[in-house]
Amino acid sequence: MRARDRRLPDGRIGPAPLRLTLDTLKLFLAATTVVYAGIVVAVWIAQERMLFYPQGVTIPPRAPAGWRMETVAFTARDGTRLAGTLLLPPMERAPLVIYFGGNAEEVTGYAHSARETYGERAVLFVNYRGYGESGGKPTESGLVSDAIELYDWARAHGGIDPQRIALHGRSLGSGVAVQLAASRPVRCVILTTPFSSALDVAREVYPWLPVALLMRHPFDSARRAPSIHVPALFLTGGADTLIPKRHAERLASVWGGSVEHISFDGFGHNDIDLSPRYVQAIHAFLDRHL
Repeated sequence: MRARDRRLPDGRIGPAPLRLTLDTLKLFLAATTVVYAGIVVAVWIAQERMLFYPQGVTIPPRAPAGWRMETVAFTARDGTRLAGTLLLPPMERAPLVIYFGGNAEEVTGYAHSARETYGERAVLFVNYRGYGESGGKPTESGLVSDAIELYDWARAHGGIDPQRIALHGRSLGSGVAVQLAASRPVRCVILTTPFSSALDVAREVYPWLPVALLMRHPFDSARRAPSIHVPALFLTGGADTLIPKRHAERLASVWGGSVEHISFDGFGHNDIDLSPRYVQAIHAFLDRHL
């Protein structure tokens, strides 16, 4: 006779008492709870590795023909060393674009395309903490603090017109650019594949996790956007499945200044800049506002 069965009075074999079934259910629920708790703890511990993907320098930066390139070796207030490059066009005091890249970008590799992307404007490419040749480890507070310090440094640079500074943030960098724009005066902001908050994106990707309790780096752009009263250009991919354009629309709806939103049909999160209209849109926007 199997342990889970019992012998009935007439000699037949019948099912075990209901108590055994309930015990099995309790055991299953306990095991499921332990597994779920383990996943929650693992996400809590590993979230930086899930959000940030530091990249090393693979392409030595070079300036566009006729431009000057300055190596940026900047020490943040907390002692972290940041590295990047400043590209200067041949003019006395140039307007400036500060670029904040996505979570897997080594930004100095874009130095050669500064003129092609932004026209005759200086461009500052400095890698996040832990990226390229920058030291430290990336965190939301660290990236935003560094952005503010770098803005102040660039504004005091003799080759920069301090009254004409624009920001460009892509993906993760949109969260940095928004917080900088809320803290310092800028002429305009460009946001490529932005989110209303990283928390909103995480909720969609992990609806079964309590992400609001877990996230240490929410990058809540929507909370700061109403206080920003400068023009913004939103660039989104119609085929973007990583950060669908509804996130940008949500952010645009609470932006404090004027908004232009251009969506590129057929382009996704990582290839949006391959559209020939992408650079054209950036040039036209900067011509109007910078």
